[in-house]
Amino acid sequence: MKYIPSIAFEEMSGSAKGVTAAKMKSRKYIRNRGYGGSVRTADQAKVKGVFKRLTTMWKSLTPAQILAWNKLALSQEGRSVLGSKAKISGANLFTRLNYWIVACGGQPSVTPPELVGVENPSGATIVCQGETFTFKLDQALADNGGIYLVIEATEGQSNGVTRAHAKASGIKLVEEPTAEAIDIRADYVAKYGAPSAAAPKIFFRYYYVNSSTGEKSGTMLAEVKWAAAAAGGGEP
Repeated sequence: MKYIPSIAFEEMSGSAKGVTAAKMKSRKYIRNRGYGGSVRTADQAKVKGVFKRLTTMWKSLTPAQILAWNKLALSQEGRSVLGSKAKISGANLFTRLNYWIVACGGQPSVTPPELVGVENPSGATIVCQGETFTFKLDQALADNGGIYLVIEATEGQSNGVTRAHAKASGIKLVEEPTAEAIDIRADYVAKYGAPSAAAPKIFFRYYYVNSSTGEKSGTMLAEVKWAAAAAGGGEP
């Protein structure tokens, strides 16, 4: 069911508490939130498994440990599903940081880490031509110890698509990245199949993660358009 919101909700978008604020043909409305089916991809199942583990772990923390996480959360910010800044709870912070620690191969921490911040990645040069598919940071971190580069990409999109970064999902996790070119073709093909002229545009999101603290940098966006190999099959 759809409901026309009052002017007080003019700038709302996204979902919260069982409802979704949306817009169609320049007309804003609120409808019951859809949750989709129960089918899960392997990636989704893996992420869900980590969050389930962390949720169970949070419940087993001591009162002192929970208090420490709640105290640290007071100095942190999150973002609500409607896009506005919001305070986060100790449980949210525990899950958010420990998710990346686990994703990078570490063990979740029961005590809050000392947050040090993570620098944003530089721009990137992406080559996608013929059988060549590489990702290269324009500039590496001066100190990349314990840092991972997360590369997310979409499946191929048609030429008419101008912005699809939100559809990107993880294809490669690179430990202590440098400014050397990274071959991502095998990882991409394993997830989406080979790039082709039928859907040549590929959108990327990439960011750094501190494997010790679970902190995440800002997210950088990029895109590339697949091209056929040069005449003679040489490298681009």
